Amino acid sequence: MSSPEPRSEAATEIPDGGRVDMRLEVVVLPVSDVDRAKQFYTNLGWRLDIDRATNDGLRVVHFTPLGSQCSILFGTGVTTAGPGSVQGLHLIVSDIETAHNELTARGIDASEVFHDARGGFNRFDDAVRASGPDPARRSYASYVSFSDPDGNGWLLQEVTTRLPGRVDPATTTFSSAGDLAKALERAAAAHSEHEKRTGRDPNWPAWYAAYMLAEQAGTELPQ
Repeated sequence: MSSPEPRSEAATEIPDGGRVDMRLEVVVLPVSDVDRAKQFYTNLGWRLDIDRATNDGLRVVHFTPLGSQCSILFGTGVTTAGPGSVQGLHLIVSDIETAHNELTARGIDASEVFHDARGGFNRFDDAVRASGPDPARRSYASYVSFSDPDGNGWLLQEVTTRLPGRVDPATTTFSSAGDLAKALERAAAAHSEHEKRTGRDPNWPAWYAAYMLAEQAGTELPQ
């Protein structure tokens, strides 16, 4: 009888070309009243994708926030977690004050805009909250919080410049016309300072493009 060939460690390795993308697409929320939750997320202006019930008592409701690749799902028979037990769900916005005004205009009981009074990035400890956006308007440092009727907790966080490594520096995307407009405004302001130092720049479209890509990817900004 021949002996089995020794197992090669290389056989367990996954070649780079064979890796499968794993995209986070759905977060399940535990709610006590499906219709009440559905009305709340409708009032937020989120897109209703699915509201489907089956004969076995299962009901699935699926919403997607504006500009998001990830959705939420709630219903009956979809989770054993206690209603309101999901906390710290982040919604990234390009302008925290505009986002806050939209929430309140839609009748959402949102907090005021706040920042970490110590100059850090703590958005979870109420004791260190200070009113208003971050004084230096640093990316990641201005917040608004709100909850759905069951108490599932959401947090808006203003992000204008990404940390290095967070986004592929070779690509850039904008989730809405509003986000693109805000990015163009920031690029225009930076380019104005650039022209004060260097004189009129006839190649400003390329400069804008480089600035907006670098800002989103968290790489060094053009000067």
